[in-house]
Amino acid sequence: MRTARTILITAAAAATALALAGCADTAMSGMDHGAEPSASDPATTAANGADVTFATMMIPHHEQAVEMSELLLDEPELSVAVRELAEGVMAAQQPEIDQLRDWLAEWGQEEVDMGGMDHGDGMMSDDDLAALESATGADAERLYLEQMIVHHEGAVAMAEVEIAEGEYPDAIAMAERIVATQSDEIALMQALLGATSRG
Repeated sequence: MRTARTILITAAAAATALALAGCADTAMSGMDHGAEPSASDPATTAANGADVTFATMMIPHHEQAVEMSELLLDEPELSVAVRELAEGVMAAQQPEIDQLRDWLAEWGQEEVDMGGMDHGDGMMSDDDLAALESATGADAERLYLEQMIVHHEGAVAMAEVEIAEGEYPDAIAMAERIVATQSDEIALMQALLGATSRG
């Protein structure tokens, strides 16, 4: 299942990279490649198309995770564990959104509106978000956990593509953190969902 999902994300990333190719090529050609880059020095390592695609696609992906968490946290009747999970998602992903935007600016890239594009990366539809917003109590918790598991799986697959194909060290490091952190959160959410269904 993970292999099929990774293939799907890779294909989506490739399609997005083609859409970004014009501006990415311009930005990359403007960088100074005269000195030999150091793998341990992000300041001297150019970003490639995979890095640009990762940042461009992960921004709206993280923004939706924050939005989903905000919708859930509007619900007063939540278990402590699920509330802390949603707060943790917001605390982790908003700073990453800011960092991704900083990188795009550093690379000479403009943030691209990805709205309406189907990346196959776990993004929720408007109907999904509406269902979460209208749910209450245990139903809201269950729906949030189900949706966020899928959402996190998409983020992990996107991050794995960046690890395999990216060149910018800090972006790769972020991708590695996303894989580690969100994989742990998927396991936690699956456990919480199992406890909810037994309850």
